[in-house]
Amino acid sequence: MPAFVRRHSWWIPAVLALSCAANAQTAQTVQPAQSSKRPATQATKPARAATPAATGASAPSSTPAAAPAGGGKNAAPAAPAAPASPAAPTAPAAPAAPASAASAPEPVQNSDLDAPLFYQLLIGEMELQNEQPGVAYQVLLDAARRSEDEALFRRVVAIALQARAGDQAVVAARAWRDTLPTSQEAHRTLIQLLALLNRPAEVAAPLRALLALNVPDARAGLLAGIPQLFARTPEPKKVLDGLEPLLQETAARPETRFVSLMVLARLAQLAGNSEAALVNVRTAQRDFPDREEPLLLAVELLPQRPEAESLITAELQAHPDRQALRQAYARALARAQRPADAAREFRLLTEQSPENLTSWLALGSLELDLQHPDAAETAIQRYMRLLDEQPAQRERLELSDREARQQGQLLLAQAAEMRGDLKSAEKRLGQIDAAPGNLDIAYRRASLLARQGKLEQGRKLLQSLPGDDVKDRRAKLLAESQLLRENRQWQTAYDLLGEGVTAYGDDTDLLYEQSMMAEKLGKMKEMEALLQKVIQIKPQHYHAYNALGYALADRNERLEEARDLISKALSFAPGEPFIMDSMGWVEFRLGRMGEAERLLRQAYGSRPDPEIAAHLGEVLWAAGQQDEARRIFADAMKRDPDNESVKSTLQRLKVRP
Repeated sequence: MPAFVRRHSWWIPAVLALSCAANAQTAQTVQPAQSSKRPATQATKPARAATPAATGASAPSSTPAAAPAGGGKNAAPAAPAAPASPAAPTAPAAPAAPASAASAPEPVQNSDLDAPLFYQLLIGEMELQNEQPGVAYQVLLDAARRSEDEALFRRVVAIALQARAGDQAVVAARAWRDTLPTSQEAHRTLIQLLALLNRPAEVAAPLRALLALNVPDARAGLLAGIPQLFARTPEPKKVLDGLEPLLQETAARPETRFVSLMVLARLAQLAGNSEAALVNVRTAQRDFPDREEPLLLAVELLPQRPEAESLITAELQAHPDRQALRQAYARALARAQRPADAAREFRLLTEQSPENLTSWLALGSLELDLQHPDAAETAIQRYMRLLDEQPAQRERLELSDREARQQGQLLLAQAAEMRGDLKSAEKRLGQIDAAPGNLDIAYRRASLLARQGKLEQGRKLLQSLPGDDVKDRRAKLLAESQLLRENRQWQTAYDLLGEGVTAYGDDTDLLYEQSMMAEKLGKMKEMEALLQKVIQIKPQHYHAYNALGYALADRNERLEEARDLISKALSFAPGEPFIMDSMGWVEFRLGRMGEAERLLRQAYGSRPDPEIAAHLGEVLWAAGQQDEARRIFADAMKRDPDNESVKSTLQRLKVRP
């Protein structure tokens, strides 16, 4: 007997015996009930208590019951509150006035509720009210089995969940399924309980049975909910292993092939098996070329499987009007730090749907990233006009009107600052209706002050922002260090970040930024030690691997180790332009000119950054392609005339672009 039903159960057999005797005495006066598997009178049933059925409903909330002893790892995830008491049995009606001779008496509807069952329900509810959920569970489960009543089974599952007794909830759901094998609700409840309790290996059998109970056209919908059911599982690989055989079976049937392939792909993605996910995506896209879902999932797989990009680009070339796919692809490119490629896609989107304000906003941000202030201003002004003309579109941004306008004004201020029009930038910032202490706006104002020679005033502006909790102080410190970095105050920034590390412990962001300042100050051993510490604390910090590998390559030291570090960074962020640039640079140092040129061209094409331009230009110069090298150097100087990497490269090569 489960631990939570052991107390006060010694008298149950006695009560049942008593109820049998009472039933024998009343049998002479009560007409026998009709033979049925379900009670005929609704009033005799206990009130329904919600269970985790396919609708996602939870048990009703009321007075909590006592928790069972030894809940442990199999306890239910949440404790629903006490279900309502059952409805009272139907009382005999008062004698009515004699009816006319012409009216026929209504037929008598007899209840299936016999005396033993009545006593069981009464005892179960009394024990629940007395905070004895274990006894109530045991009595009512027996009653549910005897009466074959779904409402009672639902009630028992809710009682177990309320008592946080996950295993007992599963026992009740299995009893429900076994007693009423054609009940779809019983199967769904069992499946959801097993998922909640992280028992994926046991899900396949009830899921297979549930599929068999449904007509073929309904089976795809049942399978489609599987990824959501296991979205938060701590062991996604077990889910894939447990359900893959069943999904392979359903993938062989025409009516469920597409959804089975997509579910297999999603479960593989959740399990970290991006290769298997892409295999299923390719199969689904091949067999169902008119469906967009496989390609949208391919977009999600891009960070781990760069080869998925060929699927997406081929589809967009064949069907350029697939805007949802193009938008998802463009956003993925932006997240991958490929602003040139992302801007290309968003330009196409603005041509296809010129009234879509989200595309104009994204394009404006990317043009700023590419240091195209005029193009950025054009895009953002169009965005601001659309906010006035079509305010309903703002819902796509999930921003309030104030926030949407604030974002546009801030980008316009950045564009003006980038053009060198500081007065216009300050005017734009003054027009922003923002809450006091907005860090983004304060930083732009501090940057404007610094560009006017008022760096200390800018620092004080950031320091005076409200917010005294750890998160706010840390954010202000990082903003101030960035302001110092942009204004080449390396030592001051280094010292400030050191204070942050002392105050906030081993914060990887602070340590990483301090390592960059150590490099600027020529403290190479300290830079390496700081980056190694970042990697030790956060092994997936690919920026640290890249920075350390690049620093070694740039000094022409330990080149094979540098290559290994950069390869590690690429394994976390395939195709990231700055990491591709580092790999191209180390290949150049190793004398592999062809591979260096290929990698650097790819990086520069995705992100035409001046530092990448400096490396590509030097490789082309060394390869004898000096005219193209000059063009790239000239473009870099146009974007950022003060860039140290470009200036030092030109000086070293004695080149005049």
